[in-house]
Amino acid sequence: MKKTLALALVATTALSGTAFAQEISEFRIGILGGENAQDRMNSYQCLADYTTEALGVETKLFAPADYNGVIQGLLGGTIDMAWLGASSYAATYLQDPEVVEPVLIKVNLDGSVGYHSIGFARADSGVTSLDDMEGKVFGFGDPNSTSGYLIPSIEIPEQGENITMEPGDYFGDVVFTGGHEQTIVAVANGDIDGGVTWADGQGNWEDGYNSGALRKAVDAGLVDMNNLVEIWKSNVIPEGPVVLRSALPEEVKTTMTELVDGLYDADPDCAYGVAAGDTLGFQPVTHEMYESIIAARQSVIGN
Repeated sequence: MKKTLALALVATTALSGTAFAQEISEFRIGILGGENAQDRMNSYQCLADYTTEALGVETKLFAPADYNGVIQGLLGGTIDMAWLGASSYAATYLQDPEVVEPVLIKVNLDGSVGYHSIGFARADSGVTSLDDMEGKVFGFGDPNSTSGYLIPSIEIPEQGENITMEPGDYFGDVVFTGGHEQTIVAVANGDIDGGVTWADGQGNWEDGYNSGALRKAVDAGLVDMNNLVEIWKSNVIPEGPVVLRSALPEEVKTTMTELVDGLYDADPDCAYGVAAGDTLGFQPVTHEMYESIIAARQSVIGN
């Protein structure tokens, strides 16, 4: 580790690691889908190590197969912290508005706190816009993903009076791939004709933008962006929140908020992995940021 966060952060709290251990026996971090489970675990291991050091208890990482695994873990009290997408936060809130607290939001290199759903296809497919996708197979990621389902399911039909999300209507078929990485690989391999994923929309297309699932796929060597083309971009979506389970001791919540908030300054490489690319780290956020997403989810999905 480049720096010891315990010296800078834990010293500011009232409880020592021993005292934390008297209140909690372990700390559990959930990781949403987006890449394969091992890559997700690797990206978060540095945060787990810092957490163990800060709290004085074992930290466990959980990378369920789908978004709902993290949502249910938070609802059931088996996960203590997660970086959720906005729609996943909405799902958690709609099922139990008291179970988690949003504390931090990712900050882009320009200081903004939004991102986009990005529609894309193979560059050699002849598809350059949604107009070219008629009769072709279109891929979503996960039903609980903001950029991989909720927002495109609302905004894409607004792009043309004939466009709907019903399989066999405008698109030849509409499928769920299981996650962002799966969508990217499926399009790159020609298994589906187009799909959506997430990116901050900043920086260069060739790099997979500055942060997001495309950037992570480039870093992992899964895709060459020169072989893909952007065919649609959503309006700005608020970044999802880092949430903490409300029932945690207040001192634990304070320590973990400060730890993640200070991660970029303390260890930029660790922050890069956790935040899925180049960012300025995290800043405080409140529930009010997500009220429009909650309303959108309620209208489209119900909960």
